[in-house]
Amino acid sequence: MRRSIDFWQTVGFGVAAIGGTLLHFLYDWLGEAAWIAPFSGVNESTWEHMKLLFWPMFIYAIIQYFFFADRKNFWCIKIRGTLLGLTLIPVFFYTYNGAIGKSPDWLNITIFFISAAIAYIYETRLFNAERTRCKAPKIAFAMLCVLAILFIVFTFLTPKLGIFRDPITGMFGI
Repeated sequence: MRRSIDFWQTVGFGVAAIGGTLLHFLYDWLGEAAWIAPFSGVNESTWEHMKLLFWPMFIYAIIQYFFFADRKNFWCIKIRGTLLGLTLIPVFFYTYNGAIGKSPDWLNITIFFISAAIAYIYETRLFNAERTRCKAPKIAFAMLCVLAILFIVFTFLTPKLGIFRDPITGMFGI
């Protein structure tokens, strides 16, 4: 039975919340196995927390597509929602840290959940408004795939930029 987009988006938020939480610990739980590193958090950098949101959203979108393939705007909405969620994590984190100084772990977790919630609410509104034009759904999907490649590559070949620096160890990447 095909469910409404609201139901699917609510489930998507749950998948992102639970999946991202599990991915945060998976690398350590599996003895720092290199094969899981591209998909899980390997340190406490902002980039790694963005990765924790990206993978559940991306994988869920692929599954969801099979039920909503008739929506021509599907991938354009998904790239917008994903980019919004990924952008909000560093915006909230650096804004709060810049204003207050240091954020406690509970606040970092809250930032993750709020970013995921806003991304899925935004997508849901776009789906329900049915006004989003999508001239190039294949390009939108390709953009998501490029993001996936970047998350994989930057796990092992980490740029020496602040967003990639682990605030605890000062190290980059693995």
